[in-house]
Amino acid sequence: MIEIKGVSKTFDDVKALHRVNLEIKDGSIFGLVGTNGAGKSTLLRIMAGIIRQDEGDVSIDGAPVFENVTVKERLFFIPDETYYFGNATPLQMAHYYKRFYPHFDESYFLHLLKNFDLEPQRKLNTLSKGMKKQVAVITALSTKTKYIFCDETFDGLDPVIRQGVKSLLASALSERAMAVIVASHNLRELEDISDHIGLLHKGGVLLSKDLDDMKLSIHKIQAVFDHEIMKEHFADLKILKMDRRGSLYTLVIRGDIDDIMTILKRENPLFIETLPLTLEEIFISETEVKGYDLKKLLL
Repeated sequence: MIEIKGVSKTFDDVKALHRVNLEIKDGSIFGLVGTNGAGKSTLLRIMAGIIRQDEGDVSIDGAPVFENVTVKERLFFIPDETYYFGNATPLQMAHYYKRFYPHFDESYFLHLLKNFDLEPQRKLNTLSKGMKKQVAVITALSTKTKYIFCDETFDGLDPVIRQGVKSLLASALSERAMAVIVASHNLRELEDISDHIGLLHKGGVLLSKDLDDMKLSIHKIQAVFDHEIMKEHFADLKILKMDRRGSLYTLVIRGDIDDIMTILKRENPLFIETLPLTLEEIFISETEVKGYDLKKLLL
């Protein structure tokens, strides 16, 4: 488990992080979302022990990370801008990482390269940005570390490869005990892969919740009525959003779904059904409760 308690970091006169508290459990994919400049990369680098926080504590499995070689053997960090040695090939980089990661699986590495149509002996400086990121993810998984930190890893990947990389991470998670932390400025990138989401804003954690818990408390419902409906008709409901197109109403409501349906059916709808909520819709409702407009924070 990763524990972050009261972490702050300042660069000159810029406060990148301010008293951040997070707990990231094993066996999950944690999505860290926030605008550019929100502090995501700084937080990942502190978690990976690359830089040191000014205040607070960061521990992995109960041990501090910074300058702790034993702990660093349990994690792999994929930066936004991948770096490789000049003229190196994927295979040469694999041999380099084998020096630091005792459980590096070279046969698995070569197997994944083949699946992604990447040549192990091709010079990395001849690859596209997206192909380099594929090599980085393959390398990370081949180290067999318990924790993988991904900074904007899906940026630059085409839709097919992006889905392939997501499936690869999810598959690895199901096969062994590990946790993946994915930082992105785009909620849609995290929607179909994350179990838990943390929203970072202006260096602080605005929200951190399990997706299943959020989905259980917020519901999207479509209904058709033969008469005009106003919010006042449902004074007992906590309606977060209501849109109307003719006789079709779309409502986002917080509360117990059985209670919600009972109250809505008092107006004798001609048709009513529940719809899946997008991650963006969930976060809009969650942040509005805290007095923020998510549309102004992201995208």
